Amino acid sequence: MVERQLHRRGISDGRVLNAMAGVPREHFIPEGVRRSAYNDSALPIGHEQTISQPWVVAAICQALRLEGNENVLEIGTGSGYSAAVLAQLADRVTSIERVRELGAWARERLDELGIENVDVIIGDGSRGHSEGAPYDAIAVHAASPEAPHSLLSQIAPSGRLVVPIATGSADLLTAFIRENGDLRQETIGPCRFVPLIGAEGFRPPD
Repeated sequence: MVERQLHRRGISDGRVLNAMAGVPREHFIPEGVRRSAYNDSALPIGHEQTISQPWVVAAICQALRLEGNENVLEIGTGSGYSAAVLAQLADRVTSIERVRELGAWARERLDELGIENVDVIIGDGSRGHSEGAPYDAIAVHAASPEAPHSLLSQIAPSGRLVVPIATGSADLLTAFIRENGDLRQETIGPCRFVPLIGAEGFRPPD
C-alpha cells in the first residue's frame, strides 16, 4: 500500500509514510469488508459513513505538515483510522464524531492498540471544539460547502486547516494556511467524501 498507492502518487513525507505503514487499517474496518482493507478505495463502516481511501488520509496528513509536537483537531472520527495515523504524527489529537455509535466503536479500536493521545468527542464537528483551541492543525474528513468559520477561527497563528470543499462535479481537498496574520488557500486535488453534516456544513437528510 505504502509503495504502490502512496509513494508513487506523490506522498513523500517520510513520517506520514511510516505512520501509514504502522497503523493496521484492517483493525478499523468491519469484519465483512476486511479482505478489502488495503484496496485503494473508501469502504463502508456503517451508519452511511466510510473509511477514506489510504491516499486521501495520507494526503491530508502530508498537507498538515506535522512535526510531532502539534495540537490537532480532527473532524469526522469515523472508525478511528485517521485518528490513529494522526496520533503517530502529533502530540495530541481531539477527534469529533457526529454518530455516537461510531465514536464509541472508534474509541474501542484505539484503546485496543494502546493509543492514548486521542480524545474522541461526540458532537457537531462543523463547529470545531473551542475548548481545546487554538489548534496547530485541523483535518476534516467530510465535504463542506465552504471552510466552516468556527474552524478557521480555531486555527493557531501559524496553523493549517485541510478540508474537502464540495463543488458541483467533485470535492476539492483544500488547505487553508494562516501566515503572518493572513490566510491563504491551496488546492491539493479532487476527492470524494461524505457530506459534513452540522450547523456550518450541510443540513441532515430528511
